[in-house]
Amino acid sequence: MPKALKKCYRSLMTIGLVALAAHAVSAAETRPNVIVILCDDLGFGDLGCYGHPHIQTPNLDRLAAEGIRFTNFYSAAPVCSPSRVGLMTGRSPNRAGVYDWIPEAKPKGDAKPDARELVHMQRHEVTLPQLLKTAGYATCMAGKWHCNSVFNDAAQPQPGDAGFDHWMATQNNAGPSHENPRNFVRNGQTVGEMKGFSCQLVVDEGINWMEKQTAAHPDQPFFMYLAFHEPHEPVASPLELVEKYAAVSVEPDQAQFFANVHNVDLAVGRLVEKLHQMKVRDNTLIVFSSDNGPETLRRYKTGNRSWGRTGILRGVKLHTHDGGYHVAGIMNWPAGIKNPHTDNNVASSLDVLPTVCELAGANLPAMRPLDGISLVPLLTSGDMPERARPLVWTYYNAINDARVAMRIGPWKLLARLNSGKFPRYENLTPQRLQEAKDATLTDFEIYKVSDDPGETLNLTGRGLETEQQLKQQLESEYRSLVNDSFAWDLKAE
Repeated sequence: MPKALKKCYRSLMTIGLVALAAHAVSAAETRPNVIVILCDDLGFGDLGCYGHPHIQTPNLDRLAAEGIRFTNFYSAAPVCSPSRVGLMTGRSPNRAGVYDWIPEAKPKGDAKPDARELVHMQRHEVTLPQLLKTAGYATCMAGKWHCNSVFNDAAQPQPGDAGFDHWMATQNNAGPSHENPRNFVRNGQTVGEMKGFSCQLVVDEGINWMEKQTAAHPDQPFFMYLAFHEPHEPVASPLELVEKYAAVSVEPDQAQFFANVHNVDLAVGRLVEKLHQMKVRDNTLIVFSSDNGPETLRRYKTGNRSWGRTGILRGVKLHTHDGGYHVAGIMNWPAGIKNPHTDNNVASSLDVLPTVCELAGANLPAMRPLDGISLVPLLTSGDMPERARPLVWTYYNAINDARVAMRIGPWKLLARLNSGKFPRYENLTPQRLQEAKDATLTDFEIYKVSDDPGETLNLTGRGLETEQQLKQQLESEYRSLVNDSFAWDLKAE
């Protein structure tokens, strides 16, 4: 996009957001505070309430038992950065041009031919915190950002530009590990080494901000996004918790992973207790999930503590099989959820934005069709709204051969591109995007995951009455998505 056009577009976006603010409802006690907690590489089977035989997660288990525990909750992508962009925008990350994890940009002059150093969530994207600010919410973010390649630099938008009044973040992982990280930045200022473990430090930041915010503005609702680094490598956990799991672990590194998830649960427990102390717990919606499935053990040199589980799901992180993005999903809101239950309906992190905006009285962005739906009817009355379009993923760098996937009702479909000959791409330039548009979907796989969650029996060619219809729908959804996908052009910079 030419620079002049970008400037014009940003001006129009600013005018649009101001207009939204003019129509937003005033703060009211009935509007909930909202806290979104996102883990990093947490497997579907890594919590007690999702069947882990050893890891103790009593605080999260309680949130699940007293709220809604989703059994079919999906992230926006099977890898970190695009998943986070999808959560923030309520739209497929492909539309924003974020296709894979974002590496930190190197010094100028080291440009890559695939333009990965340019990738970021652009200024014209409309985010959940921006929409909530127009509705009168105070906003805070703490933890892992990973939505840009140039971090803490005006060259690209930072968390504050995405709508957060207050933020303390890292570009990617906590470094050198979860213990005593030294790469946090707070509101543009380097923090330096911090003592403690990342998830606890993130909760500390959230609690401190929340206490100051509510003391100064007791009637103003707030939104917090707490993005834990755990249990992504490099894993480091409190010694007392590691020792607790020594007897049930096959090796010390597995005990480190078990303790890591346990520490997340303790951090969540402290947060919930503080909400009770502040007397805001009942009207606070807590959403808990993960950015993608678990990492493959020892896939890379420092991945020796990646002992996450997917239960019976097939595949892991970076896969388009369900283990890549079928994740834990918990929503807890004492004042609003009157019928706590385990829910088997298909839901997604893409649903968070429209759900929260409806509860907050925030207008949805105009002329930007969302890929998620509002789950408010499910939360308040137990009625699942109809999903206008299926969930669709295109991950061009998938480890398995299928690059395109769709979940629709009880069905899961996958397809290769060009009989598996389509290259593995981490990013799309204009030329590569055209290749993607020209590609042919082949080698379809169809699974009835309501009965076969492990995707073990491919029903293609087995006389399924709806086979052709399902294939045509996946073809249509892929074309719609790829035609609305963004390409990064080095020449435009």
